[in-house]
Amino acid sequence: MSLEALYQDIILEHSKQRTGDGLIEVPAGHRSADNHQYNPTCGDEINLRLVLSDELKDGQPVVESISWEGDGCSISMAAASVLSEMAPGMTVDELQSHVDAFREMLRSRGKVTLDEEEYGDMAAFAGVSKFMARVKCAMLSWVAAEEASREAQTK
Repeated sequence: MSLEALYQDIILEHSKQRTGDGLIEVPAGHRSADNHQYNPTCGDEINLRLVLSDELKDGQPVVESISWEGDGCSISMAAASVLSEMAPGMTVDELQSHVDAFREMLRSRGKVTLDEEEYGDMAAFAGVSKFMARVKCAMLSWVAAEEASREAQTK
């Protein structure tokens, strides 16, 4: 099986077995924020909820959970699933670093790849960068998480 075929399988699996699908209740006393993103080009839509833990790691807030509900193509739904799976336990700075790396890879038109050891299933979206019309699909939930993270920290 080629690496590209493996990556396609990862995206399809995440789009069918969605991690984080369904907004969860915010535990009492936890900071959180919801963010809605919509792609008018294709109709993909996501409502994302980011919850911060009440504990700090290295003096920074930590992502406790990311949950979401949405409707869209397999790429947008899989990207939300991957994000929900990997973000819990990250500091907000670590999350932002991953958002930045994902954005850079997707905008590179195939020139930038991510190390699977460090970035896990995020690397499966490398092929998406060759199709500029699909980049926004993949970024939808990541932009929502970026915005929700900023908002939750101000509460």
